[in-house]
Formats: sequence, structure tokens, C-alpha cells
Amino acid sequence: MAAIPQDILDRIRSLERQVRELSGRAQIRPALTKILHGDIVIGEGGQIIAQAPNGNRIFMTGQTPEGDWAVGMAREDGSAALTVGDDINTGGQMVRTFSRTGQVIVMDDGYADDYLGRPWVPIPCAPFINFTNDAEVALYSGQMLTQHKVLRVNLQLAGPSGTAAQVVMKIGNVQYGPTWTLTSSATVKDVNDRITLPAADFPYGRDVSVVMWAHRTAGTGTCSLRVRGIWGVNTITADEAN
Repeated sequence: MAAIPQDILDRIRSLERQVRELSGRAQIRPALTKILHGDIVIGEGGQIIAQAPNGNRIFMTGQTPEGDWAVGMAREDGSAALTVGDDINTGGQMVRTFSRTGQVIVMDDGYADDYLGRPWVPIPCAPFINFTNDAEVALYSGQMLTQHKVLRVNLQLAGPSGTAAQVVMKIGNVQYGPTWTLTSSATVKDVNDRITLPAADFPYGRDVSVVMWAHRTAGTGTCSLRVRGIWGVNTITADEAN
């Protein structure tokens, strides 16, 4: 057998060692800190989560434990700041902004797709008007830019015993809501009602007048109408969205 110089064997062993090292390093994947091209896809469950140093989640997107798909941003203390699609009760994929104490301060409507939910928007109100008219007369007039699906109406109708009266709310000269009646045996009628506005009549942004019409229906006393407030508010049931 021909003699093989020792330095050749050493070189072969060195080459084998280098091959093993290169093969091992090929299996080690470096940390991904940048994505320059392409997409990250989260499907069929799973989340992307960012955490503050204290362990609180400050960002997430994906499927939540409740099963809905959502996006959430939180403050460093873990309190919610902005969420999309965490409204598991309505399924409406609402967008909601939260105060630092957890109150929802801005949101779209969970049931009525085209409308604002919060903030609730007041319609200017006159505080107090007396009337003795037996014929219907306009006692309060305001202007509404439609933003909500529901109006909350709070008013008081008052008069002396033996005198009766009625009040209706007309929007664009059409009555919406009930006829509120003060009977002759009562002296005060307090109202706090929710009036659902038909979507076909009140698309978002419609500019229309709101007028309270009242008249005396019995007796000769002086009656008064106090419109404490009219607010546009969010729906609370699916039926109010129809």
C-alpha cells in the first residue's frame, strides 16, 4: 500500500469537520426581524400578539378565544384602547374606542350598519313653553342631522286638574312615536321614550326638522311643555335596526 502523507489525512479530517459545521449551521434559522417582501397570513385560528415588557398585550389580531376575528390595541397597563370586531354579542364587527377607565366613548352601531352608536348627540331643546291652544300648535322646533337610528325623547307635559292635553313629535311633518297624553285627572305627564327611526325615511346625514306639536283637548287651564332633551342614541336590539 502506498504511503499517504500525514498532512493529507489531517486535511481530510479538517474538511470533514468543516462540512459538519456547515451542515449544522444550515439547520439554524436566524431570527426574523424584517419582512421585505411577501405577506404574513394567519388563518384558521391563531393570533399575532405584541406584548409590553410587563407582559400585557398591547396589540393583537386574529381569532380570539371567543371565536370572533378581531383587532385590538391596548395601553401599557392592558386596558383596551381601540378594538375592531370584539363585540361578540352583536356580531356586527363594531369599531370601538375606549376611555382610560374602560368606557366606550366612540363606536359605530352594532345592529344598524349605517349609523353612529356613540357619542350620543343632543338635538337643541327649548326648556319651557306655556300654551292654551285648543288647536294643534308648534311649540318647539329643532333641526336634526341624522346620525343615529334611535331618538331618546324626554319631556314633561303639565296642566291644572280638569285640563287635558296632547303632544306629538313630527319630523319632516310626519308623526313619529306615540301621542303623549295628559289626562284631565292628572297634572303631570313625564315621558322618557325611545323612538326608532325607519332606515328608509332617515338615511345617515338626512337634514330634517323636528317639531313638537301640542294642543289642549279638554278644560280651560294653561298647560306647559318642557322638552328636557332629545338625543340620538345607539340601538340596543336587532329589532330597532329594522
